[in-house]
Amino acid sequence: MVDKERLIRLTAKLISIDSQNPPGEEFQIAGFVNNYLKDLGLKTKIYEFKKRRSNVIAILKGKGLKHSLLITPHLDTVPAGKSWSLNPFSGRIKGNRIYGLGATDCKGNLACALEAINSIREENIPLNYNLIFAATADEESGSDLGLNPLLDKKILKPEAAVVLDSDDFEIIITQKGLMHIKVKIQGKRAHGAYPGRGINAIDIAIDIISEIKARRFHYKKNKFLRPPTINTGTIRGGDKVNVVADWCEFELDFRFLPGMAAQDLLKALKGIINKHTKKFSRRSGIPKNAVKIEIEGIQEPYNISKDHFLVKGLIRAMRKFKVKPRIRGSEGATVITFFQHKNIPAIATGFGSGGCAHTADEYVKVDNLYKGALVLEEFLKNYRHS
Repeated sequence: MVDKERLIRLTAKLISIDSQNPPGEEFQIAGFVNNYLKDLGLKTKIYEFKKRRSNVIAILKGKGLKHSLLITPHLDTVPAGKSWSLNPFSGRIKGNRIYGLGATDCKGNLACALEAINSIREENIPLNYNLIFAATADEESGSDLGLNPLLDKKILKPEAAVVLDSDDFEIIITQKGLMHIKVKIQGKRAHGAYPGRGINAIDIAIDIISEIKARRFHYKKNKFLRPPTINTGTIRGGDKVNVVADWCEFELDFRFLPGMAAQDLLKALKGIINKHTKKFSRRSGIPKNAVKIEIEGIQEPYNISKDHFLVKGLIRAMRKFKVKPRIRGSEGATVITFFQHKNIPAIATGFGSGGCAHTADEYVKVDNLYKGALVLEEFLKNYRHS
């Protein structure tokens, strides 16, 4: 049976262990989680793809060996920053809240998973599948030292997955894709009093960005997601106010819907860039490779049916405890997209407090944690793999 007081103490303990990323040293919290699960009798193993960047994998074997389910929260947090009014590692309990760095993102979810497993072990409930638990590193910086290599190296190869990294009992079934692009433009330097003698790379960048932002992309509406967005994240260029800027670089953040392709967006971007740079290509001193496009990252959009067995199972478990399921889409990039390349169905859910992730004086509601652990235990006990 889920023990509320034990869950509260566990959440506070996890908060007290510093796992900020950067710098990214999850070995201490991974060691705690590893020992916790070992004490419950689970077979565990720690994997590192860089020293002190630890991932914990544990398996609770069921009576049926043909099927498997992965549940996976992450171990790292964002840096605390300097705006906290209390110790970010205090795990302070005040009323219905537990305060501390990672309380919502994602140590409360981690605590719920550990408590649910503990309760299942105490009740000696046989599962009809193998439950795989993975507490991963580096989620806050792209998962290149965590979930990605675990999947790529087939250390994790479940039939289905539930990512525990969301708030207020949301069930995330779809999310936008993302593409991060850096554009570097080379112009021609000249005296600022005679701009016609040069080619201003900043002016070219402004024209390119303006047309990209004004472009209307074709897409199919998604009831769970807002329309596609383009954000100019950074722009730098020039050396001095009285010099025609002979260089400029800017970064764009594209968020696009299921049904859209990153390569189509990239093709459109290249077309706009060529339009605004070709008129300078014949001018003296401008090389042919005056514009460079660097792809900094691409994640494809994700979508799974709201009638999928993972979704239905979570809805049943939530309704048992009078929790209203909230089927949602994610505007941001979560790790559920990593599973689609391995043909593993995945959804995300979680029990954090909405609006608290990555904030000063972050907290999680005790009621959310307790109901979350109950829901998760119920889901795991009655999981149906079809």
